[in-house]
Amino acid sequence: MICCEECFKDIEIKDIIINAKIKGECGICYNENVYIYDTEKQNELKESFNILLDIYTPINSLPDDFPHQFLTTLEYELFSNWMIFNINNDQGLSLVKEIFKDKYKKVPELFEGYIGIFNLNDPTYLKKNSLLNIYNWDDFVEEIKTENRFHTKIMNVNLLDNFCKHTSRILDKDSIYYRTRFSDEEGIDKSDMYAPPVHKVKNGRANPIGIPCLYLSNNIHTTLFELRAGTHDYLTVGTFQAKEKINIVDFTILDQTSPFMVEDLKIYATNKNHLKQISVEIARPLRSTESDLDYLPVQYVVEFVKSRGYQGVQYKSTVNKSGYNLAIFNENLFNCIEAKVYIIKDINYNYNNIITN
Repeated sequence: MICCEECFKDIEIKDIIINAKIKGECGICYNENVYIYDTEKQNELKESFNILLDIYTPINSLPDDFPHQFLTTLEYELFSNWMIFNINNDQGLSLVKEIFKDKYKKVPELFEGYIGIFNLNDPTYLKKNSLLNIYNWDDFVEEIKTENRFHTKIMNVNLLDNFCKHTSRILDKDSIYYRTRFSDEEGIDKSDMYAPPVHKVKNGRANPIGIPCLYLSNNIHTTLFELRAGTHDYLTVGTFQAKEKINIVDFTILDQTSPFMVEDLKIYATNKNHLKQISVEIARPLRSTESDLDYLPVQYVVEFVKSRGYQGVQYKSTVNKSGYNLAIFNENLFNCIEAKVYIIKDINYNYNNIITN
């Protein structure tokens, strides 16, 4: 079977196909003059996919007490969990079966039945290799909020440190970000567009009360959404420029690393849901019914990042899909180079019906 670079979303797999430098017509998506891969003549993808398949065990070889919530299918893992393919499920599964003809004949249940990661019911393995040990995120939240705020027994900080290293990146000097504040039509001077003074600092998702943090966004549109600006509101938008290179942890990619680019795939797979939870929680805005205590779990994670010498964290915007936010621990890393006043002219709402009474 002949596939091509366009059949895949995964960057590492695309690079493998491109680096082979063989062009032709794809037998799956029928693209012409693209880099192709022939399962009959090449073995590079087999080597990569074999690492992924090896972390899973068919249900008939799992312990009888293996938790049902940890069972999955190869189809789900390839398409939903790891998001490897850019073709439909049937085409992708057929391609994997072609790559592993011999294995498919010997162990068809790996490709077509329920599978799981063998050690997910082993407390000894989880205590060493799971970010939350034998616990889940709700357990961590409950302990941080009601039992042990500073020295939790649940979070495996050594693993958290490793995942931070894996998702750290450098913001270039002169990078531009934005911060918006409510104002009157006269606006706010650019010198006052930074984080509030210590005595006015409230709890935030990336900072405890009394500890300043500069919150920025990648574009003006995102700052308007994050501020929940209304029609006829006057706003001052500050343009911030990085004074130097800045080392951050990027929570937007915390759970999105290619399975073919990590040192220990089994450990990463074991923690993928935990990492996704952290990524979701740091981006989730608090509702008016929630209290400052609800910030604590994410504040713990961000404070840990700060303690490891990183200068900020980046996270998704839940109110603007094309945007992301940046929390900088030291506002002096940026200059506010300009401040402009805007007025909101209108607002567009998108909504879905969820219940009819």
